[in-house]
Amino acid sequence: MRQGDSNGSSTQHAALTTNTRRLPTPGKATILAIGKAFPSQIIPQECLVEGYIRDTKCVDAYIKEKLERLCKNTTVKTRYTVMSKEILDKYPELATEGSPTIKQKLEIANPAVVEMATKASLCCIKEWGRPAQDITHIVYVSSSEIRLPGGDLYLANELGLRSDVGRVMLYFLGCYGGVTGLRVAKDIAENNPGSRVLVTTSETTILGFRPPNKARPYDLVGAALFGDGAAAVIVGANPVVGQESPFMELSYAVQKFLPETHSVIDGRLSEEGINFKLGRDLPQKIEDNIEEFCRKLMAKSSVKEFNDLFWAVHPGGPAILNKLESTLKLSSDKLECSRKALMDYGNVSSNTIFYVMEYMREFLKDGAEEWGLGLAFGPGITFEGVLLRSL
Repeated sequence: MRQGDSNGSSTQHAALTTNTRRLPTPGKATILAIGKAFPSQIIPQECLVEGYIRDTKCVDAYIKEKLERLCKNTTVKTRYTVMSKEILDKYPELATEGSPTIKQKLEIANPAVVEMATKASLCCIKEWGRPAQDITHIVYVSSSEIRLPGGDLYLANELGLRSDVGRVMLYFLGCYGGVTGLRVAKDIAENNPGSRVLVTTSETTILGFRPPNKARPYDLVGAALFGDGAAAVIVGANPVVGQESPFMELSYAVQKFLPETHSVIDGRLSEEGINFKLGRDLPQKIEDNIEEFCRKLMAKSSVKEFNDLFWAVHPGGPAILNKLESTLKLSSDKLECSRKALMDYGNVSSNTIFYVMEYMREFLKDGAEEWGLGLAFGPGITFEGVLLRSL
């Protein structure tokens, strides 16, 4: 494992600490620190096809050609993965079509997600600068593990948190889980004076790993687009002056689902793991509803024009970003942080919004925009959004 650019993150953090531009609103939740972590295996996108075809023992030329095409279209350059040669050597049945491997996959995924979550949280706590025992609540987000007790308890133990820490688990929300975690943390922070909430997201694609099959075209999309990793933020209201350095305020949060769209993103757990189906109309459904959703969020600010906001959007894929950009007539630089996160890490489900926000922190150093939107989309179809204020 590596903690992922922690030195660069600390440098950015120090610069922002000395150039804080705006005072936080009393009583409003703020993001006080951010961290990330990844598995040790890195996959350059140009190496993915050969490795995936070899690991799954696929001999179908059509599947290989289609995967090559998908990999080029995703705009992803690098990703990280828990999967390794050692795992495949230990569990060769993972590469066998139709094998009941959910037990084996959970043996791999359950500890892996907690290990990544722990490293991301430690990175975040180090930047925060206060003792881990000052954390009063955990919001733990993952669509990659299944067990009782859940990863939230394992994480609390690993970090040495107090036994009375308040724990919330958010399981199987998919790509919008990170923004849901922020919304829940915001409510906790604003309604429990002095609280400090650790939001941790951790994901691996292990549960969905299987040999490719023409009958499951979305498996190839997943192989071409998704990656593994973890992220963490600490959320709290009324930051301690001289001790805490907030960089973003969570002003207002909204969740919305689109009726009769529950089958557009469909995930089912089986003896083989988790199977996903993704409707081709997902980008169009988002396009049809995004403007109204964004206007509801920005109505709480003084901003009237979309291009006067900064945009932290979960990069589900390039098609979704392109649709959002064209529908809202955004200038080409508005989704730059989202496109960079997709390029550097792939779609890492609930984590990815925090990778976007870390890039956004650097982007906002000049203080040009005060208000922005954090957005993510996932099963439901669910829209999750937060009105952000740069500090």
